[in-house]
Amino acid sequence: MLVRSTLPADAGVGFKPQHRDALLADDAPIGFVEIHAENYMGAGGPPHAMLSALRERYALSIHGVGLSIGGLRPLDGEHLARLKALCARHPPASFSEHLAWSSHGEVFYNDLLPLPYTPETLARVCEHVDAVQAALGREMLLENPSTYVLFETSTIAETDFLREVARRTGCGLLLDVNNVVVSATNHGTSAEAYLNAFPLERVKEIHLGGHAETHDDAGAPLLIDAHGTPVADPVWTLYERTIARTGALPTLIEWDNDVPEWPVLAAEAARARAMLRADAAARKDAA
Repeated sequence: MLVRSTLPADAGVGFKPQHRDALLADDAPIGFVEIHAENYMGAGGPPHAMLSALRERYALSIHGVGLSIGGLRPLDGEHLARLKALCARHPPASFSEHLAWSSHGEVFYNDLLPLPYTPETLARVCEHVDAVQAALGREMLLENPSTYVLFETSTIAETDFLREVARRTGCGLLLDVNNVVVSATNHGTSAEAYLNAFPLERVKEIHLGGHAETHDDAGAPLLIDAHGTPVADPVWTLYERTIARTGALPTLIEWDNDVPEWPVLAAEAARARAMLRADAAARKDAA
């Protein structure tokens, strides 16, 4: 029996050490904190002390970036063992990873790379998700990617691919709304249509983040999932439409580059919390 995700249906933030004191203050400005697993795989020291203190006050989400779920080879057993040790030391309310690959052989890339959506890839991803869930004894949430290229060999829509992974493995899904906007803009498709096709019934967490705006060589709009700016208005709009369909879900503000002072990040979380509460109030009035 897998331990299921139990994050509160509230706004959370990605933890940055410079925000520790604010997060440990008396008032609780958020519902949960998220860490990147690979930053806490050492044996001990200040990072684990900070994490223990945070976990006394907040629900913890552990977000992996290095398992290479979509890689051709079997999962790295040593990496998976370190992840298991981390989850045992600081049991999280949720664990998530990306629908992507980031390693090949002995080479590890500092990126989350896209996959062709084929029956062969589907079988491999399901095999890897099963292995992670069996090793950790807990449900994994799989996140939709931000993409910049499409594969001619793909025969399955991304939304159908994620739906089938969830069906076969029993995993949950993490819907990154910023990634939806980024990918739709880059490929000239509709973010609304993607959302309409997404298996929202399997979503247990939402991510919101900022993106950088530029243009490709042909002059077409190009968005980069940079996590270094406030959440953009189109992302807020799509998020509001999402929770109108799903109800309140744990919602994380991602801000990993050019990290601002705490009040700026807290304001983004407060906006998400306000939208969650407004939707809950509207549902109560309707009932």
